[in-house]
Formats: sequence, structure tokens, C-alpha cells
Amino acid sequence: MNEDLPQAIRAKMRHARVGEATIDAFLASVDKVAAGDRGMIPESTIEPVDELPTLESLPATVSDPAALLDQLAVIKLNGGLGTGMGLEKAKSLIKVKGDDTFLDFIAKQILRLREHSGAPKLAFYLMNSFSTQADTLAYLKKYPELAIDGELDFVQSKVPKLDAKTMLPVSWPADPDLEWCPPGHGDLYPSLLGCGLLDKLLGQGIKFLFVSNSDNLGATVDLRLLQDFAASGKSFLMEVATRTAADRKGGHLARRREDGRLLLRESAQCPPPDETQFQDITRHRFFNTNNLWVRLDDLKAELEKRGGVLPLALITNVKTVDPRGTESPKVIQIETAMGSAIECFASTGAILVPRSRFAPVKTTSDLLALRSDAYRLTEDYLLRLDESRQGQPPVIDLDSKHYKLLADFEAAFPHGPPSLVECESLKVTGKRIFPANLVLKGKMEFAGE
Repeated sequence: MNEDLPQAIRAKMRHARVGEATIDAFLASVDKVAAGDRGMIPESTIEPVDELPTLESLPATVSDPAALLDQLAVIKLNGGLGTGMGLEKAKSLIKVKGDDTFLDFIAKQILRLREHSGAPKLAFYLMNSFSTQADTLAYLKKYPELAIDGELDFVQSKVPKLDAKTMLPVSWPADPDLEWCPPGHGDLYPSLLGCGLLDKLLGQGIKFLFVSNSDNLGATVDLRLLQDFAASGKSFLMEVATRTAADRKGGHLARRREDGRLLLRESAQCPPPDETQFQDITRHRFFNTNNLWVRLDDLKAELEKRGGVLPLALITNVKTVDPRGTESPKVIQIETAMGSAIECFASTGAILVPRSRFAPVKTTSDLLALRSDAYRLTEDYLLRLDESRQGQPPVIDLDSKHYKLLADFEAAFPHGPPSLVECESLKVTGKRIFPANLVLKGKMEFAGE
């Protein structure tokens, strides 16, 4: 590595008040990239995972829920803006059902769990970004009891984009914010360490962490899973679901041939010649739901052993410094995924869970399904598919030219969503405005302007 490179990166990140743990983790990644490592995982180095234990196979009886929950912290990743839907605020502020947003559902789920489990001080935090923190904390003032000790969040970091030729932090005076990019949710670990929350939780006798995405309302605390994880002695447990044709381009679970450890391979880590095998859902059968369970004392030990840095697999992307300006300089963006920590511990596992624990909202098509009567609200503030659907959500395809942005989507459904409980699939092309009290059944297609 160029001798001036670490100093230049460290100086820029310190000037932006990025935590030292994140700086060290980022420099470790830069060192790998400078040495030619692009995080590729060839098919020849891994083996498929054939069989896994299932959530349904776990004992239904939980002996002491309160004692287990007293040792648990729940973290929701809440750093994303709804830019893909045309928003400039936290994605979790989108209304999902009636007037309730993702944040309302999360808060109500946690408060109810505290009330009904005998664990009124269940630890709960959000990992916000600099972009989502203010909006999120302002909104959650309506739930003053949610923060047990007055603290409700910590902030993930940011990392500099690197000039593709020199590897130095890029300079873009026209818009200095574009000099930075998110570090990926692998930043969870250095951020936990750097802000002091990891030590605080351990000092309170909290041993286990459950972490998931804020836009996945299916990711709730399952006491059977917590009990099994606590008894297993494992350091890390990943919830996975069965891949379908729709998931073929997403990451998958595998086992490294060299040492037998489980690992996560994302599409950006697959060499082009191996794409066919990567997308073979009969070969690589399981994908990461990003619902993870971590033993905190083992995490602390691993961080201490490695100088505060987990050697997470790299995800490198070559882009332009201005995403809208194709003529702007090319940059390297380095990210890590928190699920890749599965290969950093000696004792890890994965468990197959129902698809109901993975219901993220990435598009307005996903949002329409959740807002409709295909999903019912339970007394513990869960959104579950109507039983009549037998576990199969409606397949919705809204024309991205007309419904990608939330404002356009809501203009198309001014009276609320149609009834989709008996709808198998819905495809909409062109621009339309849907009437009130619309009931859709079977396979439906609409064409507009």
C-alpha cells in the first residue's frame, strides 16, 4: 500500500469524526483491496449446504422467557433512506398499515413483548445513520417508554469513496457529501465497539444480540430461537430461508472447503464464470434473511483478538463519484455485510425459518401487498398472511415507470389498496387510478396509458 494512503484516509475520516474502530476496520479493508483482493469467492472454494435444522423442529415450550429476555438486546438497522421510492427521510417512516409506520410497528412489538414476557427492561436500540437519526428520534418521542435508560440509538459510520486510480479519498468540491458512502451493515460491529454500547451491554449482563432490518416486520423476537441459541453455545446464528427463482440473483449460504466454516456469498463476490452455479437454487438452496443472533462476549473476544476488527468479506463496487454523472471520476466503494461475520467464529450455525420471517419492503409492489387485506394484523402487532393464502403472498408487479416513487404510487390508490386476499397475482402497466372498494381475484392484469 502507498505509504501516504493510510494517513490520508485516517485524516479525512477523523476530520469527519468517524470512530477509530470504524477507521481501523476500513483501513484493513483498503489494505486488502490495494493488495488486489476484490472479495471474490470462486465456486471451486466452496460447497453447497444441503440440510439445516428448522425453526419448526424446536421445542414449543420455553422454560423461563423473562430470564432469557433479560440477557437479550434487540437492534434494528435503521440507516436507510427511502430514496428508491423518492423520499429523503428514513424509510421506516413510510406508513405500512393505516397510520402505522415501520417504526410504530417496531415500537409496539417491543413494548408488548416487555409487557407480556415479564422482562420490562428488554434492551432495544436502533442503528441509525447520520441521515435518519433526527427524523427517527423525533418520531419516536410518542413512545417515551421505549428507551429504558434514555438512549435509543447509536449511529453507523460513513467511509470515503476512493479514487479508482490512486486509491486516495476522492475529492468532489461540487458536492462534498458525494465523497462519502455507507460502509454496509458490517459496520455494526465496529460501531457497537466504538460507541461503547458493546461494553455497556456486557456490563449489564446481556449476553445475546438479535439484529434485523427495520423494513422487515417479520423479524421479531422468537423465544424458541432465543432459547435454542442460548443453549447451543454457538457464537453466531443466521436465519435463512429457502431460495426461490425470485431469489436466484441474491446471496446464498455456503461452506468453505478449506476449513468447513459457513460463509455468505453475495452476487458481487461471484466471479462471472461461476454465475450459473451461483444462480442454481437447487445447488445453493438457502439465502440470508439478515436476521442474526450473536453472542456478545464471543464478539468482544474476537474483536480483542483481532485488534478491534472483524475480517469481514469485502464487497467492492466501481462506480462514479456522482451517481448521476457518468462522466465524473470512477471510484471504488468498499462495503461489508454483517452476515459475513458467520465465517469469523469457530462455532456458528444456520437455521431454516419460514418465509414469514422475511418480508422486507424494497418496492411499492411489496408495500401494496402489506397494506392490503392479504396481510392481517395480529394482537401482538405482527403482520401475517391471511390463513386462506396458505403461506403464499400475492405476486405483484407494478410498472416501475409509473409507480416506483411513493407519491405516484399513492396517487394511483387514492382510496387505499384493493382487496388482494383472493388475488394470486397482479400486474399493472401504464398509468392508472384505481377506484374504491376494488376486489381483485385470481390472476389480474391492468394496462393504462
